[in-house]
Amino acid sequence: MSRNVITETTALRLRSKGAQALGNFLLSEIRSGRIPVGAKLPGERELSERFGTSRGSVRRVLAALRDAGWITQVLGSGTFASRPADEPGAECTAGLPVDQISPAELMEARLLIEPLMPSLIVRNATRADFARMHECLAKSEQAQTVDEFEEWDGALHQALARATHNQFFLQVLAMTNRARQQDDWGTLKRNSLTPERRAEYERQHREIVAALEDRNAEHARSALIAHLAQIQRNLFNSTDGVLETGPIPAELNPDTGR
Repeated sequence: MSRNVITETTALRLRSKGAQALGNFLLSEIRSGRIPVGAKLPGERELSERFGTSRGSVRRVLAALRDAGWITQVLGSGTFASRPADEPGAECTAGLPVDQISPAELMEARLLIEPLMPSLIVRNATRADFARMHECLAKSEQAQTVDEFEEWDGALHQALARATHNQFFLQVLAMTNRARQQDDWGTLKRNSLTPERRAEYERQHREIVAALEDRNAEHARSALIAHLAQIQRNLFNSTDGVLETGPIPAELNPDTGR
């Protein structure tokens, strides 16, 4: 942990060791870009359990980070990484018009971009990356509400992006998650997510992760495309406009192009 980060958490007036550890972790991860601007942070309960501190302490840490500009909190949606206006790099992500991205545009972009990830995941993913994927799988399957399922569904796709160890995908998926917080997306998802469809999504998630663990990039890519295409069909109740995604062009394939 850098001395600079420790100095900043001291300035946030975090007193308990658990709160300081949590503050240090979040500041370091956001500042380094490992938690990109716009990425959704874990909930209070998960942070409390992970850092062995009370939920009251977690709330105080988050309040201090919010006041310092390192996170934003949206009622009913969650807590998201941010960056103070005077912090280097803040201008790179500030003002991105995600509120102007329609759910249809979001799905079109996801179908083009996310299938590029498996090759990098197969090459770069660590045990910790796969552990996080399995945590997201388990939590999503245990979710009691649509909103909770959607939160862990987003967390899984973010875990896939982190497993690429590529900052471009981290930034793209962070913006994707921000776009998913819009009311239009939530309404579509709640209206389209039947128990049968949720069960199918869960099966597809496990197939994708299993293929990645087997280091089978092509199988993972095919499963991911099928998953995203089905979400697109279910959201809009139509096959019209579903993208046909063929082989990755050589110049975009990490295994062949440079």
